[in-house]
Amino acid sequence: MRFGCHISIRGGYAEAAKTAVKLGAQSFQYFPKNPRSLTIKSFNRQDAEQCARFCREHGLLSIAHTPYPTNLAVGPGELRQATIASLRNDLEIADACGSVGVVVHFGKYKGEDPLQGYKNIIQCMNEALAGYTGRSLLLIENQAGEGTSMGTTLEELVQVRNLCAFPGLVGFCLDTCHAFASGLWPSSKDGWPELERHAAATGYLQHLRAIHLNDSVYPRGAHKDRHAMIGRGEIGEARFASLLQSTALKSMSDLPAVLETPVLRGSTHASEIRYVKELSEG
Repeated sequence: MRFGCHISIRGGYAEAAKTAVKLGAQSFQYFPKNPRSLTIKSFNRQDAEQCARFCREHGLLSIAHTPYPTNLAVGPGELRQATIASLRNDLEIADACGSVGVVVHFGKYKGEDPLQGYKNIIQCMNEALAGYTGRSLLLIENQAGEGTSMGTTLEELVQVRNLCAFPGLVGFCLDTCHAFASGLWPSSKDGWPELERHAAATGYLQHLRAIHLNDSVYPRGAHKDRHAMIGRGEIGEARFASLLQSTALKSMSDLPAVLETPVLRGSTHASEIRYVKELSEG
């Protein structure tokens, strides 16, 4: 695993990569464009390619994250077309930056037929990936169960990937807070090893390409997506130590594990990155 955090691209993609190194990070996450809009971004390719070179030179991994309005479960119409165009734009930027992939939430569907929601997700992914020739993957993120139970089980995520027309272009991003909030991560002492065995048995672990390291403000099963600093929330230090010291995860040298935890104004994630590194070493 390579530890890092989310970083702003206010100064550009290459500058974000340089900031990551200054913080002692081995990976970082960024929004490829305005996180509150699906508007297509005409990006500076030279800056993106400089970011890719810098990352290669410093052994740094990166992942992009789709804007907040992105919903894979959206039905046919103008909003779906805007979502597909935005996803393609995100993939193009991430690929130019040399990123592992683009993280996207599983999707939320409010219709009466849940099956239609899953169909929408698969159709949206198919259209977004059709004709795509880049190396960055689409990384589906598990959900906390806030507002919908969709995307809270490994079986769902694996099945959607399997049914996608381009499974080779799809991987997974595990959010630890979401896994705990949804009840996916057992709260017992052996909770993480149990989840890891489940992940391997379902075929999820083999396609895990990124981790969001977040503690949870609320208890297990609360279905609330509220992040806390590592070891200071309901998941706690002992459970994170079990995850971070996992032999299976440690063997994944190209696995970015990024913090999306709150920081005090004027502060950085540098100390928390050091902390998770120490936890991983036991």
